[in-house]
Amino acid sequence: MDATALPPAPGAYVLFIELERAVALRATSLVASELAPGRYAYCGSARGPGGLRARLCRHLKRDKADHWHVDHLTAAGRIVALGLAPGGRECALVEGLSGRPGVEVPLAGFGSSDCRQCRAHLLRLARDIDAKRLACDLELVWIDCGGVP
Repeated sequence: MDATALPPAPGAYVLFIELERAVALRATSLVASELAPGRYAYCGSARGPGGLRARLCRHLKRDKADHWHVDHLTAAGRIVALGLAPGGRECALVEGLSGRPGVEVPLAGFGSSDCRQCRAHLLRLARDIDAKRLACDLELVWIDCGGVP
């Protein structure tokens, strides 16, 4: 994937992440816990310099310091696709995904420590959910990073 083709505009995004093994979380703001193997959707925003391009390039790097909760997942798993919402808001993405059959919050507070609206910005997706269809339903720009299993 050519990350330079990502838009430099501000907006929101969904990282579709595949975990092949359980991941122990070490974030001090979360109760010590573990995420099971499976498929996850992490909703984030990019409002700073470089917008979506800068934020997503960082998420796509394999070698980086843990700064955000999601860094634990991107280091242990793999990002299989991106869903982009230029100008969008991460809480709107969480709302659009939540409540659908097969979508659940695996850990309250994950990725949303600065949000008063959402239980979490990380959602677990059942195996039978078509992630590309979800992205299409939310009118996201779909970028395949290696295929959704």
